Amino acid sequence: MTLAVRKGPLDGRVAIVTGGSRGIGGAIATLLAEDGAAVVVSGRDADRLQRTAKELEAQGGAVLGVVADVAIREDAERLVDAAKQRFGRVDILVNNAGVIRDGLLVRMKDEDWDHVMNVNLRGAFLLTRAATKLMIRQKSGGRVINIASTAGAMGNAGQANYSAAKAGLIGFTKATARELAHWSILVNAVAPGLIETDMTAGISPEARAELLAEVPLKRIGTPRDVAEVVRFLAGDGAAYITGQVVHVNGGLYM
Repeated sequence: MTLAVRKGPLDGRVAIVTGGSRGIGGAIATLLAEDGAAVVVSGRDADRLQRTAKELEAQGGAVLGVVADVAIREDAERLVDAAKQRFGRVDILVNNAGVIRDGLLVRMKDEDWDHVMNVNLRGAFLLTRAATKLMIRQKSGGRVINIASTAGAMGNAGQANYSAAKAGLIGFTKATARELAHWSILVNAVAPGLIETDMTAGISPEARAELLAEVPLKRIGTPRDVAEVVRFLAGDGAAYITGQVVHVNGGLYM
């Protein structure tokens, strides 16, 4: 008796995950690969990117690692071109790359504002423009999933730059969802709260306890908590969802 090969729900689709070599991006890349998508992961750390690509390949995934700075137009376009050259198409874009440079407003340097804006907001614009041009030509729809933050909805003291960038990303999500619906390209955002990543690893025990006190579920989220929502939005079950922001924060923001 020949056993049928089980197909994943994303078989035949190609996903780009920016900032995909660690944390939330790494978890997203893993779950999309598990569901059968070919995954292109980007990042600025070549060594870490290579390790992530090898790990995904070891699990049976079709993967390509591309060193790129999403805030640079040429890099963003090269990333999309690399995905098309390797896998023939792009169906899913996850704009996950992000940075923080925290500081009080009155002490914030111009370069700290500009860098956070460039990576978190300009990068999403550049990648979305490049990827959706290809999706439109493919005439088969597509998905854009932007990783926002609760900071973009409620603001965080000491994060004026990051909060502004993520609020901008939410507005960008809604505007592009309206524009791209004509081509059946769905655009949504996932807004994580307090998640266990490299960004939160340096929080002092005192500050961590103070933050946890504000979370009704009384725990820090995991990258997989966020990745599971991205997995859903990338799949066929989310075919009638666009322009939405899904908050993954344990009740921190309601």
